[in-house]
Amino acid sequence: VSLFKHMAQMPWTNHTSITKFILLGFGNLNEVQILLFVVFLVIYIVTLAGNLLIVALVVADQHLHTPMYFFLGNLSFLETCYTSVSVPRLLSGLLVEDRTISFRDCITQLFFLSALACIECFLLAVMAYDRYLAICNPLNYNVMMNLRVLGIWASGFLISLPHTLSLLRLSFCGPNIINHFFCELPPLLQLSCSDTGYNQTLALVTDVFLGIGCFLLTLLSYVYIVSSVLKIQSAAGKRKAFSTCSSHVMVVTLFYSTVIYTYVRPPSAYLDRDKAVAALYTMVTPLVNPLIYSLRNKEVKEAFKKLMGGNRG
Repeated sequence: VSLFKHMAQMPWTNHTSITKFILLGFGNLNEVQILLFVVFLVIYIVTLAGNLLIVALVVADQHLHTPMYFFLGNLSFLETCYTSVSVPRLLSGLLVEDRTISFRDCITQLFFLSALACIECFLLAVMAYDRYLAICNPLNYNVMMNLRVLGIWASGFLISLPHTLSLLRLSFCGPNIINHFFCELPPLLQLSCSDTGYNQTLALVTDVFLGIGCFLLTLLSYVYIVSSVLKIQSAAGKRKAFSTCSSHVMVVTLFYSTVIYTYVRPPSAYLDRDKAVAALYTMVTPLVNPLIYSLRNKEVKEAFKKLMGGNRG
């Protein structure tokens, strides 16, 4: 409540003299621009194809109409949105000389990236809880969580809104070069000629309570899962239980290792090499997620065979 009272008193008229920013991207690698364009384009196409295929399989195959695959479909759709918000402009910047982005488009891009990152934190935590129910409390497992997922998506956009609105009180007098391939909060705050203390505090508090909070909830779910699995007598039962969690653990590790490194630091600590880390969670993680789930999941592979005209069994 106090946050929104404080925001209501902000001078929302932006007095910036800058109407456009320049996304530097990988402009310091001019000799390999075309190669980077081809590599990133292939990654983007494969990412879209893989994640949209997962969504199609979850929707089309009745055997995948369970909470676990319901969340997996949402995660794949989320990854499709996440990479589509950032990568197309990167590809454009590699292909043409004009790397400018308007102030409005920059803020809009940052809003959606922030919202989708929040949603992924919530979704991964709920997926861990879903695995906990499936293994530790199976009698209460088969309950679809449509309303909860809708709440997750709505919460992500609501949490991102204060960050976006707080940027409108800042002035940007120059320079206007963002050392990134999309509008990211740390390098953007470095360009402001206003006091960004409030923005940094708001970002840090949100990142700590949301990112680390969701990570700890995920970790707690797996503590209970491991504790329950260790009580299973048969080795086959233990392997089956752990196999249902291994894919999710890999995705969580990829996501949090990059996001915590990027956001749980002051903007002044932002370095040029952080663009490579950003490429991991905007391109590599969305790329490998469908591969992790499909290659390690018998049900998904069977659904794919059925979709392509194969037979089960």
